[in-house]
Amino acid sequence: MDAARWALWLVVAVLVLAAVNGLWILGVRRRYRLRTTPPQRLRARCEDGWELTLYERRAAHRRFEEPVLLCHGLAANRCTFDFEPPYSMAHFLAEAGFDCFSVEFRGIGDSRPSPRGRRWPDVTVDDLVTQDGPAVIQEVLARTGARRAFWIGHSLGGLVGYAVAQGPAGARLAGLLALGSPVFFAPDPLLHRLIHLGARAAWPRGFRNEWLSHTMAPFLGYATLPLSDVIINPRHILPPIQRKVYANMMSSMSRNVLQQLRDWLDHDAFRSFDGSVDWRAGLAKLSLPVMVMGGSMDRLAPPKNLRAQYELVGSPDKKLHVFGCERGDKMDYGHGDLLFGTGAPIEVYPEIRDWLAARATALPLGTVQVPSPSGRGLG
Repeated sequence: MDAARWALWLVVAVLVLAAVNGLWILGVRRRYRLRTTPPQRLRARCEDGWELTLYERRAAHRRFEEPVLLCHGLAANRCTFDFEPPYSMAHFLAEAGFDCFSVEFRGIGDSRPSPRGRRWPDVTVDDLVTQDGPAVIQEVLARTGARRAFWIGHSLGGLVGYAVAQGPAGARLAGLLALGSPVFFAPDPLLHRLIHLGARAAWPRGFRNEWLSHTMAPFLGYATLPLSDVIINPRHILPPIQRKVYANMMSSMSRNVLQQLRDWLDHDAFRSFDGSVDWRAGLAKLSLPVMVMGGSMDRLAPPKNLRAQYELVGSPDKKLHVFGCERGDKMDYGHGDLLFGTGAPIEVYPEIRDWLAARATALPLGTVQVPSPSGRGLG
């Protein structure tokens, strides 16, 4: 058989495998789709022209003025916080009386780039801090008529919150809760290798994580995948939840964001892309209420890291909470267990609710929301 025929068969084989994998992914997405009332999808426009997606889950009986912004981490989307009950902080806090808005940063989900702006692979954490954060705060305050909002961020979402709080938009935050957010980056050869590999694999169009997660989702829980303990305690998250999380929550990663994370890991820094702004040093100047939370066996944000960032935060109202067996919790918590572990709805979520409620502005009894055409104001 000549070379041309071999090449033709190879092309056919690749196309057939791609078609089979495409059908497989469609089946996975259908089988593991979220079976809950979907939130309302909204848009927030940034100054540089990007349009972000927000997912609004309003409280049936709103008890507090301040809305809650729920901000996902790296390689994730709004399902980090708006999942199926009981593993859904958006549902939990809405039932407690808070209007909740799950954010999807630029490049994630249905966000749309500016026609003349930088494309998604060139996005940095700086863009999330200077553009996305202020835009979603402004949009949510306009829609609810509130003066300030709470920011809850998991992992990178918490780091973005720390940096946003140091800028002009920080005055519009009523409090910040960082959940498993590693402000310090201790030497960990495995994490360094993974980030370096991801940064190289992200050239030139970013790291497309959805294909892998959708393909592998049905197998999770039947066998423990290599490196699983980096992001979760596999024993703490039920196998059906692991499969559904991978089928719904995982998203792509920007090339420049991965390069920025590589810089942080290599130099134990938390700073802007060009190194000119030291966000870690800025934590000492924060004055808003801050809650630092994490898990006892989280390799990305270990307890030593959490205690160090807690000491560094300058806010007079600050609190540290490390979940795990030593504290009397059901199990030791990894990185993702803080949201999807079997103990999360009864151990983590109530702590967050109570912290928010103690610092929120209670609305008068009988206050009813009457949305205007723009969605602004309280009735």
